[in-house]
Amino acid sequence: MVYKDATDLFARYLIAERGASAHTLRAYASDLRQLGEWLRGRRKGADPEVDEIGHEEIQSWLHEQATTQNNKASSLARKISTLRTFFRYLLRHEHVEVNPAELLVSPKVSHPLTNFMGVDDVFQLLEKNSKDTPIGRRDHAMWEVAYGCGLRVSELVGLDLDRVDLGESWVRVRGKGNKERMVPLARKAKEALLAYYEKRPDMLKEPNDAIFLNVRGGRLTTRSVRRLLKQHLIAAGLDPDVTPHGLRHSFATHLLDSGADLRGIQELLGHASLSTTERYTHVSMQRLVEAYDKAHPHAKRASREEREASRAARVKSMAVPGEPDVDADAGGSE
Repeated sequence: MVYKDATDLFARYLIAERGASAHTLRAYASDLRQLGEWLRGRRKGADPEVDEIGHEEIQSWLHEQATTQNNKASSLARKISTLRTFFRYLLRHEHVEVNPAELLVSPKVSHPLTNFMGVDDVFQLLEKNSKDTPIGRRDHAMWEVAYGCGLRVSELVGLDLDRVDLGESWVRVRGKGNKERMVPLARKAKEALLAYYEKRPDMLKEPNDAIFLNVRGGRLTTRSVRRLLKQHLIAAGLDPDVTPHGLRHSFATHLLDSGADLRGIQELLGHASLSTTERYTHVSMQRLVEAYDKAHPHAKRASREEREASRAARVKSMAVPGEPDVDADAGGSE
């Protein structure tokens, strides 16, 4: 089987059997397309047979991606994951005899969660929204639901009217891999949705089940939400680099700071693995340490002792060579 046919078959498998999201499909397609173009370039335009692609050839492509294409460690790790999954599928269906990507070593990727907001900043964002116009009410409801429910931006724009139960205050969310979860609807988010629903008919051009509509009456896109959030952050005098996913990070971090159970947060976020959720404990602990350093008497005393030790070291370093060190020659038991 030639490479192009194999990638088409793999894409159909991802949609039909794994329920992959549009974002996942784009990522897989991009990685496989880049490798395919590189392989054809080495073969004077000929599409290779998948069973001809070896481990060393893939290693060469990855090395080029890292050196000449300046791919970050996270991008390389994703490409390796894509290739492992792709060739594992081909192996399972006997299109190849070995998986040439199985022994690839992924680079270590750090996951710093810097993309989140403090509680006061979130409140400032939510309070700065104008609620007099349909668009103003829509945006306010979006930020309330995104933060109050901890949704991914794709989950947010994918919400339909029948997925929100205002009476019982629940949201039925379709997440990664088409998996559904139930998330409680916060009181503020419910109030914001009710206010938006009053104006939503003014935005409709034709029947549409999407909750969040654009100015043409269609469903908002993830790109539009990112652009709108940036505009609102600037208007509120906040960090414009925070993304919609930052609201989700903030939701999880603030819950953890308030003593919520890690397993419960995992279920709310729809994480398949607890290790993904555990990243938030590092943020929470870092914030705790920073607060300790600023407020706790022991921390202040430690800082004072460190300053005194540093000052003593500087004095010692300035001593004239050959002269006795006063502290070292001083008598006493202490």
